[in-house]
Amino acid sequence: MLKLFERTQIGKMKLKNRIVMGPMGTTGESDGSYCTEGIRYFEERAKGGTGLIITGANVVTTKYEPRPCTELSNFHHVERLNMLVERCHHYGAKVCVQISPGLGRQQFTDPFTPPYSSSDCNAFWFPNLKCKPFKKEEIKDLVEKIGFSASLAKMAGADAVELHAYGGYLLDQFHSKQWNNRTDEYGGELKNRMRFTLECIESIRKNVGPKFPILVKFTPVHRVEGGRELEEGLEMAKILEAANIDALHVDVGCYEAWNKAISTVYEKEGHQMDVVEAVKKLVSVPVLGQGKMFDPEKAEKAVAEGKTDYIVLGHQMLADPDWANKVKSGDTMDIVPCIGCNECLLAGFSGKHYYCAVNPLCYAEDSFQLPVADGLKKSILVIGGGPGGMSAAITAAKRGFDVELWEKSSRLGGNLWAAGLPTFKHDVLKLITYMERQVLKLGVTVKLNKEATEQEVVAGKFDKVVLAAGSLPVMPPIEGIELAAPSNDYLLGLKKPGKKVIVIGGGLVGCETAAYMKETADEVTIVEMLEDILAISEHCLNNDQALRAIIKERNIGVVGNAKVTKITSTGIEYTKDGQECSLDCDTVIIAAGYRSNNPLEKALEDKVEDLTVVGDALAPRKILTAVHEGYHTIRVMK
Repeated sequence: MLKLFERTQIGKMKLKNRIVMGPMGTTGESDGSYCTEGIRYFEERAKGGTGLIITGANVVTTKYEPRPCTELSNFHHVERLNMLVERCHHYGAKVCVQISPGLGRQQFTDPFTPPYSSSDCNAFWFPNLKCKPFKKEEIKDLVEKIGFSASLAKMAGADAVELHAYGGYLLDQFHSKQWNNRTDEYGGELKNRMRFTLECIESIRKNVGPKFPILVKFTPVHRVEGGRELEEGLEMAKILEAANIDALHVDVGCYEAWNKAISTVYEKEGHQMDVVEAVKKLVSVPVLGQGKMFDPEKAEKAVAEGKTDYIVLGHQMLADPDWANKVKSGDTMDIVPCIGCNECLLAGFSGKHYYCAVNPLCYAEDSFQLPVADGLKKSILVIGGGPGGMSAAITAAKRGFDVELWEKSSRLGGNLWAAGLPTFKHDVLKLITYMERQVLKLGVTVKLNKEATEQEVVAGKFDKVVLAAGSLPVMPPIEGIELAAPSNDYLLGLKKPGKKVIVIGGGLVGCETAAYMKETADEVTIVEMLEDILAISEHCLNNDQALRAIIKERNIGVVGNAKVTKITSTGIEYTKDGQECSLDCDTVIIAAGYRSNNPLEKALEDKVEDLTVVGDALAPRKILTAVHEGYHTIRVMK
């Protein structure tokens, strides 16, 4: 039996395996209680075989800052939390409720009111706001409320509570010299900076009794200049262990290095495990470790080698709530891979509920279920084998329809190949492998090297036609453009760069292309019309941080506010700040965006029974929009 599926326990809490769903924020009702969709979302992960589910942070009061997600501050919040806990218990999962005194300087919903913090540091999201230091009586108030919130969690039937003390949030702001400059008993030496947290633990214990498990999630190292280093983090681990807790949940990073805390496509697998292992070697209580551990083989190895006691999965649980069951049954090739896009996080910080790019059912486990076929037979033609086309084909096959997929190239995947072939983005290639397997496994008739024509499509008399032909690179009207080539040619390896490369366009594709080219080129420069690179890229801050770090580490040049006027055989000419400038190079790559590829839409719109355009063929956007549109156009069919 795999070590992952050993029966274990944390304190008195018995667990059926070592697989943990990590805490992630969820939306709730207007009073802060869990909504029906949120309850179903957790239930689905319990059904998927997860041993322990840790909820997102439940704030214990809104007295000092607006509620960011759910709240556990009064008796009336117990009912919905109890529903969540009981439904997870039906599948043998245990539930640990995370409780939080607040976000402090990380407060992100109110740009007008200075947030509270340990000291008068700058607010993270609104740097023009100076934080208000908590008074001692306010700290005492929060400590009491933490204890009461823990008692409510226990009342609701929770199996444990976890104290939210990590990642640059409020308690970690007290822990940290860069944010805590207090001169009273809550500042100065480490034990004083941890006093607030230790008082919270004591308050929890007083309210839940001696046998109820208490976990603490903390950050031993921030991995930013001026942040906490591991030596101090290990000292924190000893102090916490001595505070009568039952387990340590290790985190890495803070919002200044958010990509180190919440993984992106750009991080290496297991990127936090060195810190987890260091803590594990030091303490005797169980340790929970995370950091892009979604590969079952690597997760099993980390546990078997004693680097961690439990594997914590976050966004992978959004992508595939059945991860645990699939690993246990050996169906690992059917795991839907998380691709590190962080569309989930971006949605949450934009005021929406969680979305998952590769799982349209995330947070809509009931609403978006496929209708029962009831003998309904339909013939479906999908034109294009990218993510939108494969999503539509897979969904149609699951509904029991007869499906053909025509792809004009020799392989499925579309522009996912260009997105995933750079060495730092191979997570995207896993999505191609997964979707291709599902297409074939479900019996879709796939015709490669098959370019669709109006005559053939009409002659096929399909009940529905899905146009998912993707997009093509834009080649702007620059003099000498014939001397350049689009980024796709280089990302796909069709062309090789020289030693001195210029990438025209500093958006997401341009920056990734530049970073990839620097692996072989001596010099790479991005030339961008706007003032800064990634200026209009719609991706989450942690992805932005990670990609900017790669650009900086690889010493890639950036010329902003520059309009290219001419490409020559030896370089480019451009205008900047009213000046005529030039740059020498031997390779010019164009990353000026994409345009829809849908030549059949007008030809077919009055000649087929049901026609839908999805994904980039409708408008160049994201993997999320392609996958979801492919799914929903089939789901709503009658």
